[in-house]
Amino acid sequence: RPIDMDLVDAQQARRVLDRIVGYEISPLLWKKVKKGLSAGRVQSVVTRLVVDREREIEAFDPKEYWSIDLKLTNDKGKLPFGASFYGSAAGKKIALENEEDTMKIAEALKTADYIVTKITKKETKRRSAPPFTTSTMQQEASRKLNFTTRRTMVAAQQLYEMGYITYMRTDSLRIAAVAQNEARAFIADKYGDSFVPPTPKVYRAKKSAQDAHEAIRPTFAANTPESLKEKLKADHYKLYRLIWMRFIASQMSDAVLDTVNAEICADDYMVKANGSSIKFAGFMTLYVEGKDEAEEKAGKLPELTEGQKLKLKELNPAQHFTQPPPRYTEASLVKAMEEDGIGRPSTYAPTIATITARGYVAREGKSLYPTELGYIVTDLMKEYFKDIVDVAFTANMEDKIEDVADGDMNWKQVVREFYEPFEKTLKEAEEKIGDIEIKDEVSDVKCEKCGRMMVYKQGKFGKFLACPGFPECRNTKSINVELDAPCPKCGAKVYVRKSKKGTVFYTCERSPECDFISWDEPTKEKCPKCGGVLMKKRAFNRRGPISYVCFNEDCDYVRKPESKSKKK
Repeated sequence: RPIDMDLVDAQQARRVLDRIVGYEISPLLWKKVKKGLSAGRVQSVVTRLVVDREREIEAFDPKEYWSIDLKLTNDKGKLPFGASFYGSAAGKKIALENEEDTMKIAEALKTADYIVTKITKKETKRRSAPPFTTSTMQQEASRKLNFTTRRTMVAAQQLYEMGYITYMRTDSLRIAAVAQNEARAFIADKYGDSFVPPTPKVYRAKKSAQDAHEAIRPTFAANTPESLKEKLKADHYKLYRLIWMRFIASQMSDAVLDTVNAEICADDYMVKANGSSIKFAGFMTLYVEGKDEAEEKAGKLPELTEGQKLKLKELNPAQHFTQPPPRYTEASLVKAMEEDGIGRPSTYAPTIATITARGYVAREGKSLYPTELGYIVTDLMKEYFKDIVDVAFTANMEDKIEDVADGDMNWKQVVREFYEPFEKTLKEAEEKIGDIEIKDEVSDVKCEKCGRMMVYKQGKFGKFLACPGFPECRNTKSINVELDAPCPKCGAKVYVRKSKKGTVFYTCERSPECDFISWDEPTKEKCPKCGGVLMKKRAFNRRGPISYVCFNEDCDYVRKPESKSKKK
């Protein structure tokens, strides 16, 4: 009998499995069971990834190291360029591990004679990035547009429904021949024949890719972002522009770079200088893929010859410490999920949304970090359900589920192998674990109703203060962030608030007696025209330049931001 339900978590999957083990199962129901099995496992494993990374950061022991950067010029003191200390004159690398050794070498470099001993020039090609898959689109939208995975997928879904892009849940890099020919014709017309490669570019996906759909691309290459700008909302335009540029660039010629490596002898030591310049821009004319970690960019070197004498202009020894691995961002977490075979393109965004909504993981800027609840749940899962939160197990189970969907394995065998030991483990865990209490953080605010010290609680819209005497005392308070400016209407304190969508606004502490509420931020500055309070006003997207307007409705004073030319 068909069951009309969506299996969105492990509990629902378990209830359905209780009913179906040993019975016949329809293909439609198997799809729902598959979704439920995947959801519970993937959320647990992804939470573990974030927790393990945070513990790795906490346990990291930084190591000291030093570097010596130099600025050299030709013998006339012109054309300065950067170089860095490498090692001995014989070409052996010397690690700078402490200040004493570094300063000895630095003193020797100050009086050394610098002679170019070797110049290596070569031409390198840089291949364009392939068109987007779901994973790479989410990563690039996070890097370049600061979109969450959910925001990206909502915009992509709507672009697909409007007919501007192909299907947006895919792990394939395949492109239809007609689309390639359209792109090549557009590139030749727009940029010239030299930007069109001799044969269409073909990209190969991973072996594990389902390859059911094409890569994500615009439906028509001629639909440039500029031609659609007036028809699209801001998010749609930004994402479409990214998809369009990535696809067109993927069909353009490779970029050609001239790279130069110079070895420079400084008496007993050697320094090196690297430089590169673009010989032919190719696809880089239009688009360059973003990176999670900053790349060292090599500048252009002046023309150097072997045996040429150089002069030292600057010398800068610097202390450094090794850095722990960075916290996951949504982009790097999606990348890790894809590399480890956790989940499928359609599950990346909802998985991250679920673990944040349920309070296992929280955001700080772009970074993701585990909450106390995330630590506790992960530790319990590691202790009692080792297989469930094992990355390799999750990837293997994903493959088995796909084999069942393809008809290559018997679903009863897969479910029985998973569920029978899981059921025993679950009963054992329920008996041993018992109740887990997460201790509340005590604040310095006293409850005015019962005198207890209030504690911090996590609610739907963030943290708030609550009385620990619940349910006898139900007193709660919002956590007020005070603005360093008086209320424009009554002179009382102004509190910073957030709407349900996270937008900041400002209210008076005496609300509702004082009805001041504003999206614009009050300041201490007085209006030079009428003496009223000046309000800091941002552009509608809250990212543009700031102007100052008078709060007094009868006053038309506005101070606009200075132009860049005036600032210079």
